[in-house]
Amino acid sequence: MNLKSALGALRLLALLEGISYLLFALTMPLKYMYDMPMPNKIVGMAHGFLFIAYCAFVFIVNQDKKWSLATNFWAYAASLIPFGTFVADAKIFKNS
Repeated sequence: MNLKSALGALRLLALLEGISYLLFALTMPLKYMYDMPMPNKIVGMAHGFLFIAYCAFVFIVNQDKKWSLATNFWAYAASLIPFGTFVADAKIFKNS
């Protein structure tokens, strides 16, 4: 993974964004079952930042790689689905 390119940075963001999405599976029970809202707040802020950065980098890489409309759609949609960014990295970003 070449972090000096926009595509490399997008692949790293996809990994981090996917992990932050899955961390909600741990922090939601803490918030609602054990009345501990702080971990959820921290993960939520991190996830929000990573989500926005991911979407911005999808736009930047799309401008460089000239992806088709379908590829662009799936790259954005991956951020809304659990495990989606991991699949997008394997199917879209790794092959670009």
